[in-house]
Amino acid sequence: MPRAAALDLLDDILQRKRLLDDATAQSPAFGRLAERDRALAQQIVRTVLRRLGEIDALTAAFLDKPLGKKGRGVENIIRIGLAQLLFLDIPDHAAVDTAVELCQGGALAPYRKLVNAILRRAGREGVERLSAMDSARLNTPNWLWDAWTAAYGADIAHAIAEQHLLEPPLDITVKADPAAWAEALDAQLTPAGSLRLSGHRGGVTGLPGFADGAWWVQDMAASLPARLLGEVRDLDVVDLCAAPGGKTMELAAAGARVTAVDRSEKRLERVAENLARTGLSATLVAADAETWRPPHLADAVLLDAPCSATGTARRHPDVLRLKTPQDIEKLSDLQVRLLHAALRMVRPGGLVVYCTCSLQPEEGERQIEAFLKAGLPVRHAPILPHEAGALSGVVTAEGYLRTLPCHWAEHGGMDGFFAARLRRT
Repeated sequence: MPRAAALDLLDDILQRKRLLDDATAQSPAFGRLAERDRALAQQIVRTVLRRLGEIDALTAAFLDKPLGKKGRGVENIIRIGLAQLLFLDIPDHAAVDTAVELCQGGALAPYRKLVNAILRRAGREGVERLSAMDSARLNTPNWLWDAWTAAYGADIAHAIAEQHLLEPPLDITVKADPAAWAEALDAQLTPAGSLRLSGHRGGVTGLPGFADGAWWVQDMAASLPARLLGEVRDLDVVDLCAAPGGKTMELAAAGARVTAVDRSEKRLERVAENLARTGLSATLVAADAETWRPPHLADAVLLDAPCSATGTARRHPDVLRLKTPQDIEKLSDLQVRLLHAALRMVRPGGLVVYCTCSLQPEEGERQIEAFLKAGLPVRHAPILPHEAGALSGVVTAEGYLRTLPCHWAEHGGMDGFFAARLRRT
């Protein structure tokens, strides 16, 4: 039953603080589902995570008193019911009946009437009550809202949060001839040169060109940092923290001799699979990028540093519910160490591109500004506007790349990314 699997996943994410991808990989209930039911379970979970603020505000309005510790187990059942009732194209009776069924037996049985009452009331009053709420604000954790308002202003923070409420389109990067593949896939050619399939939902393996290795899935914003290294043909390029391999494939397709480094052997297996499918080649190294060194200094290093991933909340709504300010502090320390390591791997005159899929300045602009002031043999090599393709407004006055989810919003937005280019002196 997809709703039972969705409940299992939500308990894993919200109670046990496990990432959605890890929860789906390890859930027996989800693993037993047919492909269509998996898609429904995922859709329910992602909707709950996106709309959690609204859903919980509505639940609180319908309760005479809080559920308390004993009722904690029924919270996610109510959330599943409300997500289906108010945000998904599921008949009211199916949403209510399946939620009540999840309370069958055990400690949750006494809550069946309560779940039924809340969902039936939501069916009558929910849409009107939601229309009076500021959904973007309600669904954004306070600490992130405050950080984005301070960094970008209230209007941009609101526009970012609005984009997080929408299912993102599918973006792909092609090895060659994007215009021809845009026609073959009925896709939109983006200003960054990648393709966007706005109406596509579900798997990608059956799409033309996938089995032939003509393209790979990669958000438009994520395709930009590798290009900042310029012409890489016949150059030795190290891709640090390389999995799942989108940037490795970009560099290999551009003719670089790529060494892809990642500490996770399992994640590198996925890189190897993607390289094999696309007919591209790279040297794969399972190692800690802090301590690993190449056999000789590289011409360029691309460091896609581990980060809070707050820029990817369109695609990974669990980020909004799991990340904390403490994560930012811990990851910022790691990013500094990796920057020092990357600088030691590149030859004098060579380039280092540092990037993160984070909206937090501590993992982007502030990180680089502090690094440049540390007295190291490195200088800033500003990014020029034309290097972001035809995208406007994504290169800052300081010469950094800064994409936001609300950029190109009329066509579905993009992930939030930061990138800076440095030259070893």
